[in-house]
Amino acid sequence: MDTGRTPEVTAYPPLESLTQPNVSTDQAAFYLLRKPQTLRIWACRESGPIRPVRLHGRLSWRVTEIKALLNGSNS
Repeated sequence: MDTGRTPEVTAYPPLESLTQPNVSTDQAAFYLLRKPQTLRIWACRESGPIRPVRLHGRLSWRVTEIKALLNGSNS
């Protein structure tokens, strides 16, 4: 059933303009063109191309690793 509503899309700043060292799972998924659940699976299975850090019990993704992955270098 179509409700006529469009899904809400969060706009994030360009990756190049970020100054913080880490971003949330939703924001990292946006930059990597993946669903947030995909990144959560990477974290749980330790199977993804990058790994998160945990800050106060939450997943956080390093901006430097996201940039490196998007530029084709994977350390």
